[in-house]
Amino acid sequence: MGTEIRSATAADVTQILAFIRALAAYERAPEAVVATEDGLLRDGFGPNPIYFCLIADHDGQPAGFALYFYNYSTWLGQPGIYLEDLFVLPEFRGLGIGKALLKRVAEIAVEKGCQRLQWEVLDWNTPAIDFYRAMGAEFLDEWRNVRLNGDAIRRIADGPGNRQMETQP
Repeated sequence: MGTEIRSATAADVTQILAFIRALAAYERAPEAVVATEDGLLRDGFGPNPIYFCLIADHDGQPAGFALYFYNYSTWLGQPGIYLEDLFVLPEFRGLGIGKALLKRVAEIAVEKGCQRLQWEVLDWNTPAIDFYRAMGAEFLDEWRNVRLNGDAIRRIADGPGNRQMETQP
């Protein structure tokens, strides 16, 4: 049978969440997952999907996944893909499944005219770093990841000077 890479369907939401939890455990942050099946269903399989997902089945068993979404480079004036998650269950590693998932995401990028495919990797994850290097990935050490979460986003959105000034009659 071998490995099959396919687009996820709404019926895969339970498995997608299981992969996300397994990835979080591998990345030493299992408590950080607050995603729900309802949210994954809403955001990935509604009329305007926010993310897209590929599932790798090996000999009929779910073995891994890749979850991605589109972004846009103003410098290139072209779309790109951000690979949020690429994960293969430990018992399926070494079978070329991660490479097959990354290859399919790259094929989608080419099909959609994307000029960039990017992602992040934890600095301690040497197996992934070595894998990405072998695939020809460029590491952008001069760039810093920046993030705002929940309350910080709300503080900026609600803070003074961020609302349009009302005109006086």
